[in-house]
Amino acid sequence: MSKIKTNKSSNKLTYKDAGVNIEKGNKFIKTIKPIVNNTFRKGVMGNIGGFGGLFNLSQFKYKSPILVSATDGVGTKLIIAEEMNKFDTIGIDLVAMCVNDIIVQGAEPLFFLDYLATDKLSIKKAKSIIKGIVCGLKKSNCALIGGETAELPDIYNNNFDLAGFALGIVDKKNILPKSNLKPGDIIIGLKSSGIHSNGFSLVRKILKEQKINLKDKIKSFSKTSIGYHLLTPTKIYVKPILKQHSLNNIKACAHITGGGLIDNLPRIIPKNLSAIIHGENIKPNYIFNWLKKLGNVSTNEMLKTFNCGIGMCLIINKNNTKKIIKTLQESGEEAFIIGHLENNKKHQKLIINNKNKIWDNL
Repeated sequence: MSKIKTNKSSNKLTYKDAGVNIEKGNKFIKTIKPIVNNTFRKGVMGNIGGFGGLFNLSQFKYKSPILVSATDGVGTKLIIAEEMNKFDTIGIDLVAMCVNDIIVQGAEPLFFLDYLATDKLSIKKAKSIIKGIVCGLKKSNCALIGGETAELPDIYNNNFDLAGFALGIVDKKNILPKSNLKPGDIIIGLKSSGIHSNGFSLVRKILKEQKINLKDKIKSFSKTSIGYHLLTPTKIYVKPILKQHSLNNIKACAHITGGGLIDNLPRIIPKNLSAIIHGENIKPNYIFNWLKKLGNVSTNEMLKTFNCGIGMCLIINKNNTKKIIKTLQESGEEAFIIGHLENNKKHQKLIINNKNKIWDNL
């Protein structure tokens, strides 16, 4: 029978010795409570720090309420943040990636939970991330009611990961997309703020192969460094989309994330219709043209990797086009027609005409 070996050292092992500091985690929760409270809205019950977040749905009057959930992360954009030692905007990205997915189904975001996993908790870094999350949630009228901060030293080595979970609500009769899409409907594009949070593995490969330093600047384009420009947070479209939806102006909506226009727009197009996109109407941010040239990336690859200047697509009745574009612009959005719907005669849900003219806009 084998004997159990014991630690002969005078010091007894603790969880902290294994790399997990519970006291620091408790201090972090105490530090962020006042910040998190700024996101609270109607329905929130209690405070953060419990076993679960509580939210009272009885305060919302829906005839047939449907809950809509979404989860996402920030991807390898986190590596850019780490290299730039700048963490105050990636929380906005995290919120945006979740709430933008909820609103395309016509739902109002209600609450949010975050998950931060790291090798060793830095309260300063984590607080900066939370401040970004709070900023994004305030733009979305969404509450942070809980989360998890995990120290995993055996999994993460000087790195961290960030994930978010959001829940929204919509009346069943108001779920998007609607069933009345038809030929002649107009596709409106809403301008993105930049790369958002997709395609950064390709971005980083291009920068590495071309030996580009994140602290460099793009000549004749930006006064800030490339790194800071790449960290421009994802645009949050909650308020303008919900406003148009409340006016019954939207038939369908698509969040242009990983997969770009090529993969995301077809997700809301019925089999009997095709989305016809006019390449000359797409307005890429300059950063996309810079990356395309720097990495010698084809137009097709750009369109299925990046948003190329369009963060959100709306499908509307053509009779309302001018009015809707005007109200979107009045709310601060850059909105423009990028295409229309036709009968699907070529068995393709998406057809992009004049692709190469996309880059003529720059």
